[in-house]
Amino acid sequence: MGSAEEDYNFVFKVVLIGESGVGKTNLLSRFTRNEFNHDSRTTIGVEFSTRTILVGDAAVKAQIWDTAGLERYRAITSAYYRGAVGALVVFDITKHQTYDVVDRWLKELYDHAEASIVVMLVGNKTDLAQSREVPMEEAKMFADNNGLLFVETSALDSTNVEEAFETILKEIFYKVQKQKQRSSQSNTVSLASENPASTAPAQAERRPCCVAL
Repeated sequence: MGSAEEDYNFVFKVVLIGESGVGKTNLLSRFTRNEFNHDSRTTIGVEFSTRTILVGDAAVKAQIWDTAGLERYRAITSAYYRGAVGALVVFDITKHQTYDVVDRWLKELYDHAEASIVVMLVGNKTDLAQSREVPMEEAKMFADNNGLLFVETSALDSTNVEEAFETILKEIFYKVQKQKQRSSQSNTVSLASENPASTAPAQAERRPCCVAL
């Protein structure tokens, strides 16, 4: 899997999508830096952070990408989705309109990403449960019917943030392991059908088993 000097064995690109203001940026900062910014501004363009976790005996480096949810920035998303092996579709449980457009975000995701991408539906801001507009049962049923993972989170008080990211990373890892067992090539594993060399920065670092980004 790699020598002891290496920091990680796999690199997985995971994207955050959903309407502006649902808390994507704070979910990212809570998971990667354990920070929450009450005055966080709308993300303009794209930014990403990384964190490495252990899945079994393997060190998995997550590259988590955050982009603007505003319509006027949507032109950037085609490249944003390229090479992603996981996606968190985030809505605000206190604003039903952010849940109503989940279908549109899923369509955009599947239009640009590989069909094999692992997707999780995330209802954020459970710390504001008294203002809830989206019943958990409704969102859970939608996720089940569409083959999505599901969790409710609060970036503010950290509820289920670790669980959300770790669950999707483990699901991707197990999917990669299954593919690796079927693959005749033992050095490079990819959930995507594109040429692994055409995608991500991590490839240049010569990690022995990396998912194409």
